[in-house]
Amino acid sequence: MLSRRELANAIRALSMDAIQKANSGHPGMPMGMADIAEVLWRDYLKHNPTNPEWFDRDRFILSNGHGSMLLYSLLHLTGYNLPMEELKNFRQFHSKTPGHPEIGCTPGVETTTGPLGQGLANAVGLAIAERTLGAQFNRPGGYDIVNHFTYVFMGDGCLMEGISHEVCSLAGTLGLGKLIGFYDYNGISIDGEIKGWFTEDTYRRFEAYNWHVLGEIDGHNSKAISRAIEEAQSVTDKPSLIICRTVIGFGSPNKAGTEESHGAALGDEEVALAREELSWHSPPFKIPQEIYNQWDATAVGIEREHSWNEKLASYKKVYPDLANEFERRIKGEVPVTWESDTYKIITKLQNNPQNIASRKASQNTIEYFGSLLPELLGGSADLAPSNLTIWSGSKSIKDHLAGNYIHYGVREFGMTAIANGICNHGGFLPYTATFLIFVEYARNAVRMAALMKLRQIMIYTHDSIGLGEDGPTHQPVEQLASLRLTPNFSTWRPCDQVETAVAWKAAIERHDGPTALILSRQNLPQQKRTPEQLLNIARGGYVLRDSNSTPDIILIATGSEVEITLGAASKLSFDGYKVRVVSLPSTDVFDKQDIAYRESVLPSTVRVRVAVEAGISDYWFKYVGIDGKIVGMNTFGESAPAGTLFSAFGFTIENIVNQARSLLKS
Repeated sequence: MLSRRELANAIRALSMDAIQKANSGHPGMPMGMADIAEVLWRDYLKHNPTNPEWFDRDRFILSNGHGSMLLYSLLHLTGYNLPMEELKNFRQFHSKTPGHPEIGCTPGVETTTGPLGQGLANAVGLAIAERTLGAQFNRPGGYDIVNHFTYVFMGDGCLMEGISHEVCSLAGTLGLGKLIGFYDYNGISIDGEIKGWFTEDTYRRFEAYNWHVLGEIDGHNSKAISRAIEEAQSVTDKPSLIICRTVIGFGSPNKAGTEESHGAALGDEEVALAREELSWHSPPFKIPQEIYNQWDATAVGIEREHSWNEKLASYKKVYPDLANEFERRIKGEVPVTWESDTYKIITKLQNNPQNIASRKASQNTIEYFGSLLPELLGGSADLAPSNLTIWSGSKSIKDHLAGNYIHYGVREFGMTAIANGICNHGGFLPYTATFLIFVEYARNAVRMAALMKLRQIMIYTHDSIGLGEDGPTHQPVEQLASLRLTPNFSTWRPCDQVETAVAWKAAIERHDGPTALILSRQNLPQQKRTPEQLLNIARGGYVLRDSNSTPDIILIATGSEVEITLGAASKLSFDGYKVRVVSLPSTDVFDKQDIAYRESVLPSTVRVRVAVEAGISDYWFKYVGIDGKIVGMNTFGESAPAGTLFSAFGFTIENIVNQARSLLKS
């Protein structure tokens, strides 16, 4: 029987070898945390390497994702479909072992971790989802079909990042008892010893968050690690942090305990010396069969999943309706009556016009759709009365474990990254909300949602200079263009309650990335539409008003600017011009339509075009051409009432008409 240290050394050897072959990577963390990982993965982690998607598996998150070879070694050793050839291709083009773990790329990876701290935030979201889904579906008598832990490894960098404060504070407030974190306290970061810039008392910090804190423990002592895990598992009313004192680059004679082992290959000579230090005598990328045998988790994993499947089968017999709903939700499917129900709702809205702000229209839509979709798990960053994200069925998960609403507090970045974790768990469709300007705080988590193609709905209200008196610090001008330029991201800026409901429907039905709903503070008049126009909203752009023949000019607008653009069209028509008005609430959805449809809306033969939007103007050249005109923003805003600002910055019928006339005359 091999010792635990020998088993952990397999991680160290594979990590050294892969990083050395790539001449790129971070060997220090995998070598330092190998002993912790060996205990957790061999003795406590509930998973099935033959089915990485088994729903009731424990979730393991590597927040300090630069140490990805730790995770790849674990996946390879325990029996996942990650052959040695992939470890040899570490950090190479199209390999399954990228520099940082990526979901959908490597079997067994739960989330994409890169920027430090976001994996920790994702773990909080996973723990929220586990507890909430369990409260909604578990039943007494052994029918706990959702019952697993979330484990997260984190380093000094994760805890220095501000997002760690946001998410760990909320995790403690919510009392997430099945969230267990391991802090790799090695005292080293890229710049050297952290005592020059990170001296806080982590133990007391997390105690203040309402976490159960253990440590410092010896991160190279398997018995101490086991005791800590078991104690953490026994605490059910608060998350646990295990502070593990480790040596970065453990086993490297000359670089252990220093920044030299952090972010670069050790070098052939040092790797050879480390092999001697660790008594590891196998050649590179060679693991003795005896070690494989003791690491292999496939048999126990299959048995654990089999037991869960039997439990689920019994659950189906006793609670058939609940079981069907559970399976629908974890598959991410909409109810069978979804299409007919939403068609009735949207048609009713069109036939019952209301002049309301699109943020209010969004709340009304949540009211309609919330009763159809119990998987909606909403939340706002302390702006619910302004974002209008609470509906009559909302229940806070702080007060109701089976609830459906999260009060995130003033934590825009943390909120978005937590929701990413909720997405990755399954069983929920999260929506989050803040002012559009504060997407700047959430930006990197927004990008990670797009990178992972997560099904998250992001509500951004107070969408322009129409915010008014709060001034340029709160008036978004460049955010819309930035979101539209983000790959895999869908953005909608509706002009009335009908377009808002269609945007919500599109966001719910989308499975290949997040969707932003950009909503107004001010009331917007409802537009008249034919049945064909109503259907075409879902195509991202459509002809809202047209001439009887080929137009002389096309006016394009979104959101609150649609109404004044229609006014300008009426004036131009009175002057004898043939005018088409196109509402383009979602440019990315429109761009994905077939060429015939796009040509029917924006015919290439009509090159005289004006775009109108109270956001940065440069984005619109792709639709109006370099010779077109754009009524948009090229500066920051000012502090004044909304009406004054719209007039001052040219969002008036008169200015649109003048811009159009200048084009028509030229």
